[in-house]
Amino acid sequence: MYRERNPPARLSPWVECAWSIETDAPVREHRVPPDGCLDVIYSRETGLVAVGAMTVEQRVSLPAAALTAGVRFHPGMAGQFLRAAPGELTDATVPLEALWGARARVLEERLAAAPGADAAASELLEAMPSPASPGNVQRAIAAMTAVRGMADLEWIARQANLSERQFRRRCLEESGLTPKLLCRVLRFRAACRIARGQEPIDWADVAADAGYFDQAHLIHDFREFTGRTPMAVFSNTGGPARG
Repeated sequence: MYRERNPPARLSPWVECAWSIETDAPVREHRVPPDGCLDVIYSRETGLVAVGAMTVEQRVSLPAAALTAGVRFHPGMAGQFLRAAPGELTDATVPLEALWGARARVLEERLAAAPGADAAASELLEAMPSPASPGNVQRAIAAMTAVRGMADLEWIARQANLSERQFRRRCLEESGLTPKLLCRVLRFRAACRIARGQEPIDWADVAADAGYFDQAHLIHDFREFTGRTPMAVFSNTGGPARG
């Protein structure tokens, strides 16, 4: 069972949601597509880890009676919390202790004692400090996210008071993805959300609504990010596990 909850107001500019998963039976190949986000995740099997922004779909198997909880950050907003450059974590999973030290060990002990996944998600939210206000680069990335990647990158760079080249470097540092790739991931994520709201799915309409040139353009991104066509992704499961 997968659940999401909104973050408290103090974290809402930074955190998209807290989430939790509990299983009765084993789950094979739980599919997690790229979404531009970075997560801090706790599970009994792997402990407390930071998972960087992804460029391709990941598949995770869960045992019976699994307890997993996470905090998902908005694109570009995790750096102050991790005390590390998200650009160093792309497609990687690292123990949070490597970034937080003793603080992570104390938190992991509390999470291990949590009575359930929802309680663990609450513990994770409470452990997140209240950071300073977003900077120019983070506000520019937030603007890209708000328009689902349908952004003029020259204009976005100007909002950050940077040249396009400077903004490319800073966006990669803060989000783990270049501006162009982040826009593609955000557009792909929008397409998945739109498709989940349709029955039956009209892929030409999904492509147009998500900002693709045409359906072939959408199929190309689905193949790159998931290894499958959009029709195959949504054929039996209702779409990616997260979006």
